[in-house]
Amino acid sequence: MGSVLIPLSVQASEDDPWERINRGIFRFNDVLDRYAFKPIARGYRFITPQLLQDGIHNVFQNVGDVGNLSNDLLQGKPHDAGVDTARLLVNTTLGLGGLVDVGTHMGLQRNDEDFGQTLGAWGVPSGPFVMLPLLGPSSVRDGAAKIPDNYTQLYPYLDDMSARNSLFAIDLLDTRAQLLSAEKLIAGDKYVFMRNAYLQMREFKVQDGKVEDDF
Repeated sequence: MGSVLIPLSVQASEDDPWERINRGIFRFNDVLDRYAFKPIARGYRFITPQLLQDGIHNVFQNVGDVGNLSNDLLQGKPHDAGVDTARLLVNTTLGLGGLVDVGTHMGLQRNDEDFGQTLGAWGVPSGPFVMLPLLGPSSVRDGAAKIPDNYTQLYPYLDDMSARNSLFAIDLLDTRAQLLSAEKLIAGDKYVFMRNAYLQMREFKVQDGKVEDDF
């Protein structure tokens, strides 16, 4: 299900009392992205065959289904939990550890859940908007939720530091490469655009797409 960006200028300003600090962090992130992450992501896209890119992305998506399943259960969504369980089973086995997204081809559509959404479903307010160093747009609620979310990933369970760091770097590279095509949508004040888009997107996800337009 898609969503349409709605002007959130008034609400966003109310939710961004730390805008001055956030803009400073945003500028730092933007410079680092412009001169490091983005060129590397473009190089990765250029030299890596599409089939391999898809396989790498699918593996990380398969690992992410563990977090989706956990949050399905925490939110009391048995149907979604069943779908994500089935996806994990077929993609890990028939999909060769997740390299091939067999589940989607079987009609098992991937859910997208995290602990921030779970807290939102439990009634925890998002709190002020926060721009995190390196990690980008967030909120007080979603930023705190990244800690338990981390334990649904592989990284905390890898003893080999070099393997852990390499895996994390590849994950970041894959994520940044996936966002390259979305940059053409950015218009006007880049900070405001990203803040508003993030706040709307998170509300959309917490409400499972049931967000009324305020006009």
